[in-house]
Order: sequence, then structure tokens, then C-alpha cells
Amino acid sequence: MVGEGTYGKVYKARNKETGQIVALKRMRIDMEREGFPITAMREIRLLKELQHPNITQILDVVPESGNAVHVVMEYMDYDLSGLINHPQWNPDPAHRKSLMHQLLGGLRFMHERGILHRDIKGSNLLVNQQGQVKYVDFGLARSFHHTHKQEFTNRVITLWYRPPELLLGTTLYGPEVDIWSLGCVILELFLKKPAFQGQNDIDQLEQIFKMVGSPSPEMWDTFKKLPWACYMTPSTRYENRLRSMLSSKMTTSAVDLISWMLLLDPKSRPSAAKCLDHRFFLESPAAEPPTTFPVSGDWHEYESKAERRKRKQAAKQENISSARSAGPI
Repeated sequence: MVGEGTYGKVYKARNKETGQIVALKRMRIDMEREGFPITAMREIRLLKELQHPNITQILDVVPESGNAVHVVMEYMDYDLSGLINHPQWNPDPAHRKSLMHQLLGGLRFMHERGILHRDIKGSNLLVNQQGQVKYVDFGLARSFHHTHKQEFTNRVITLWYRPPELLLGTTLYGPEVDIWSLGCVILELFLKKPAFQGQNDIDQLEQIFKMVGSPSPEMWDTFKKLPWACYMTPSTRYENRLRSMLSSKMTTSAVDLISWMLLLDPKSRPSAAKCLDHRFFLESPAAEPPTTFPVSGDWHEYESKAERRKRKQAAKQENISSARSAGPI
């Protein structure tokens, strides 16, 4: 098993006829309660429609007698979350730029076709040994209109990647929410850890303000009209620390691009197409995939978490053994 989600588990498998290694997503179906899950149907439909090098492809859909269906997809060796947590993975600037360019290219393709992903995070971005990256998990994706904002639920996007307007309760939004999430992922590529690790919605907003600065009075006038603003009024005034914190870790143009994607004002965030035109991608080094990949075997968030649990358990056992050998004081 290489992953687990809301509706089932993901396995690494081999096609007996062709020998091809594939990912097998087994989706549970509760026929008595809801029949075939609407999120699963939506994901299958969208992935069949969205044919792009940076979006994972469905190879087959195989029903299982009983209460499950198997979705056969191309297999990818890693996900970005697992790689970021791997001690041997330290991409050079050209490889990092290549990942960023691919991610923005895939997102531009989605948005140009009127699709919001709404769950962009490291574990939903798969990577292979050739350095190719692909979006996966379209269960929360929705169609949107290019000409006007639509009303959607605000209970989407994993907390650490959720933009401030959703934390404040807006239900009118568009592609700018995906831009924020991808900005968080790109920042994570440089920091080697999630940038905003809030414990709840209020704490998440506080973490964001601590790094990108408190909203201006004009911006807060807009924010305070949102449903949950009355519970989340900033208690402290924060200055923007992004540039000072990141200047030693990346080029000025990289800081500029990330700062643009993480603007508090959703209307001021760039489109994915505008991000691709940013001077960061014109500067040396050029975006290049790696010639060799330093991480052997498979490494996804699932394996990364399992390894961390194993280390914690070993450390706990060692402490118990040390305490026993020390004897009574």
C-alpha cells in the first residue's frame, strides 16, 4: 500500500499481461447509503477529460463484485510531501525550478479549462524518477466560470494550504485559491517543511499573518465583511517577514514570485499563466529535470509517516530500556 484516502486505499500493482507497474486505487462503495461516491465519479470524469503531461492519467476502471471499484492509474515513484521529508532529497536550483514550472503549467491547463483543484498539497503531487510531476486526487475539484465568481463550500483545501479568505468564511472564489495553495507548496520546496502549520482555523490565520504581515486597514475592511471575521480579528500587528526570512534561501526573483502568489488580497494574486511569465523563469539556471535521482525505492507521504512512527517507537523503546537498566534511584 502506498496511500490512503477518504474513499479507499492506493496500492502499487503490476499488470500481469504487460508487466506495467500501475497504481491501483480501490474505492469503497456503500450501496445502501449513497451508491457510487460522487467524489469518485467526479474524479474519474475529470481525469479522463484533463489530458496533460502534468496531470495523472487513468488507464482503466474495473468494478469489483461487492462494494468496491478499482481505478487503474499510472504509477509514480514519489509524492512531493514524501520527497520533501526525505533526508537524501535536496534538489538543485534547476530541478526545483523545473518542478515549479511543471506545477504552474499543469495548473494553468486546469484553470484555462475552467477547473479548480481545491486540494493542492504535497501528497497530491506525484513525482517520478525522471523529475516529472503530476497532479492527482481531483475528488474536490469543481468547474467554475471565467467571467464571474461562483458560490462554493469553504470547507475545502487542507488547513495548512488554505487561503485567508476561505479561513474567514468566503464562499465566493475562483482560481486564486489554488494559486495560494501552490504558493505554499513552492515555499515548502525551499523551506523543506510546511510554511504555515496552524492547529485550527484561527491559529492558521495567525501563522499566515506572522509571515506575510497583517492585512492593511483597507484589506481588513474587505475581510471583515466575511462570515467568520468577527471571530478572527487580528490581536497583534505583524510586519511582512517573507523577504527577510527567505533572502538567504533563494534568489530575489524567487522571493518575488512566492510573495506574489501569497498576497492576502485574492484579487491581486496572479494567474498561473502570469506566474509562468515571471522573470524567475527567465533567469539562469534554466529549468531542468535531474540527470540522476538521489532517492531510491518508493517514497510517498504514507511511507514517510510510517518511517517517522517507527523512529518514534524505537526511541520510546530505547528510553524504556534505559530506564529499566538504570534501576531504582
